[in-house]
Amino acid sequence: MAVIDVSENDFQQEVIERSHSVPVVVDFWAEWCAPCRMLGPLLEKAAAAREGKVVLAKVDTDANPMLSQAFGIQGIPAVKAFRDGRVADEFVGAQPPAQVEQFFDSLVPSEADDLVESGDEASLRRALELEPGRADAALALAGMLRRQGDSDAALELLDNVAGSFRADGLAARIRLERDPQVDLTSAWRALDDGRREEAVELLLEAVPSADGHKDDLRAVIVAILDELGVDHPLSREARRRLAAALY
Repeated sequence: MAVIDVSENDFQQEVIERSHSVPVVVDFWAEWCAPCRMLGPLLEKAAAAREGKVVLAKVDTDANPMLSQAFGIQGIPAVKAFRDGRVADEFVGAQPPAQVEQFFDSLVPSEADDLVESGDEASLRRALELEPGRADAALALAGMLRRQGDSDAALELLDNVAGSFRADGLAARIRLERDPQVDLTSAWRALDDGRREEAVELLLEAVPSADGHKDDLRAVIVAILDELGVDHPLSREARRRLAAALY
């Protein structure tokens, strides 16, 4: 059911509560509104094409004045997209078909999104065919290839990712693991076991004596801290110590 009529009596259930499981696009319209009659079929077509992934709820503003007042509707057509109980995006006035499609696309996971969510090797490869250089897909696939022993292929994937601390960190780890003169076994074991604070400590201890490898160590540490987030208690102190060890 891609399109539903909603009133003041069931708006809470059909829009607010439903939006916690699927995006709900609300079309505030009226029978006398000519732009509404132009926009309505475009919204319905876009919703029907994404049935099961988005719901279009139509609200007659004449019959539901309290809803119009509650959401500050001053001109129609007014379109509001709800996700997790809140307005996630909106626009006012008739829009061309391409803009309507773009609006819906922003709410609904793409094919690549679904493939990354699946997480198996074939799906990740297909996601990268659709969106080359996509960081989350490349990271997941490169991690698989590294564990399978194909570090060359993993590095090639990561080389195509721009602006990702985690991709840079994984590539640096692979290079360090391939160097027989570098022994960071304890740090890697801690990292793989989820003991990230211990891993950071061991990596920081290795920096001062890591001639020729400091930049790769830096990249691995920065990647771990990026994953932890700037608000994590470890982040600020670890960054200070890393800067001191490097400079």
